[in-house]
Amino acid sequence: MVEPVVEAQALGRTFGSLVAVHDLTLTVGRGEVFGLLGPNGCGKSTTIRMLCGVLAPTSGGARVVGFDVATDPERVKSHIGYMTQRFSLYEDLTVLENLEFYGAIYGVPATRLAQRIAELLASTGLAERSRQIAGTLSGGWKQRLALACAMVHEPPLIFLDEPTAGVDPVTRRQFWEHIHAIAVQGTTVLVTTHYMDEAERCHRLAFMAQGCILDEGSPEELVERRELSVAEVEVADVEEAAERLRASGAIEELSHLGTVLRITTHRRGAEAVIRQVLGEGELVHGQVRPVRPTVEDAFVHLARGQG
Repeated sequence: MVEPVVEAQALGRTFGSLVAVHDLTLTVGRGEVFGLLGPNGCGKSTTIRMLCGVLAPTSGGARVVGFDVATDPERVKSHIGYMTQRFSLYEDLTVLENLEFYGAIYGVPATRLAQRIAELLASTGLAERSRQIAGTLSGGWKQRLALACAMVHEPPLIFLDEPTAGVDPVTRRQFWEHIHAIAVQGTTVLVTTHYMDEAERCHRLAFMAQGCILDEGSPEELVERRELSVAEVEVADVEEAAERLRASGAIEELSHLGTVLRITTHRRGAEAVIRQVLGEGELVHGQVRPVRPTVEDAFVHLARGQG
């Protein structure tokens, strides 16, 4: 059994008549990269704030790194790292000064702090920019600095709330490589995202919608449980082909990729549906090809089923 770092049971939060999070139960183990996936406004950030001890739950409870978030929130805060989607460090300080400042706030001993900062500057590639004013860094470098500051006190758990919002694809990929390197060393990472490709990089996921967890498991398990079939076909007339497929009532989702249509069906072969509806005439160009269902396919199917 993997040592649990986060344990939430029937966790809930209301704001007046608004139910932001309802009956949320989850367990995250040591060294896991666990993702909370869902659209904006589904309750991801509220969940993170409760697990960080920043926002008191109105029902249920949670233990994070061994401490109760309701009765011992300050101990929780001192044993976690937290990084938001917006750059929240001191832009008029240098990279090095930001790290020194946050190290002092977290109470890292001076003898250890210098060594820890050197480690972080090396691992994030910020060593040559240590004297640069933080406000002059590009978005990707600011992101690296924010992550380094969140890790300066060597917390066993790091919360990343939409950490790659507005970051280019190359930087996002590099950031996720760094996240997995951290997890291999035993640090637990709990990340919220609405980027489906990022969700597939997590060890385990929880799908959230309207404040509730709809399903939980590895990306492969979540996709398999939806029992989806996906296929693609290139067509001569995109609009006509799309209209025929939608009118058939046999498909769940249809998306356009240039002159290629991507079709999703539930519990039946998407390839067979395309051949049955479009036939083998002039409308179809090339072969109908099966495609592996993705986390995005699974999430859309599950969210639509919940209304």
